[in-house]
Amino acid sequence: MTGLWARLFGRDPVPDAVADALDPSEAVVATAQAPGGALVVTSWGIWPPGGERIGWHTIAKATWDKVSLVVTPTTAEQIAPGTELLTDGRPLRFRLAEPGRVPQAVQERVTQSVRTRNRRELPGGGAWVLQRRVPGRDGLVLQVRPDPGTDPVAARRLAEGIAARLPEEP
Repeated sequence: MTGLWARLFGRDPVPDAVADALDPSEAVVATAQAPGGALVVTSWGIWPPGGERIGWHTIAKATWDKVSLVVTPTTAEQIAPGTELLTDGRPLRFRLAEPGRVPQAVQERVTQSVRTRNRRELPGGGAWVLQRRVPGRDGLVLQVRPDPGTDPVAARRLAEGIAARLPEEP
């Protein structure tokens, strides 16, 4: 019955592993078939085929080229409570023969996760200073995301300087 219900509403079934791992307040927004299984877009992030959720606040960028969704995840190093220094990971490419609402849903949610964005020039490049919403959590996280080639020491100093000016959490 689930397959019929999904076809009637234009949505591929959600894999059991993803359905079982969803947070109670996490809603499925869109799905599409990719090589290796379903790509599931939720209110909290993207579930790649056979993988763990990539939260909206940990995606540096996502692009759609009419054939593939390319997502660049980040890893975060906590500099201080509420302040992170990001490093871009290897872009992940998902070929979607019938993307449906997935590209639009991803673009909207990555964009909506960013509350503020400011650019800082640094030796060797620059960095984006972002305030982002974290799904399932109140408040914002401040992230510093340096461009490739930016002096890593300068990026760290920027993140530490910003963290030092923030009020301490109670």
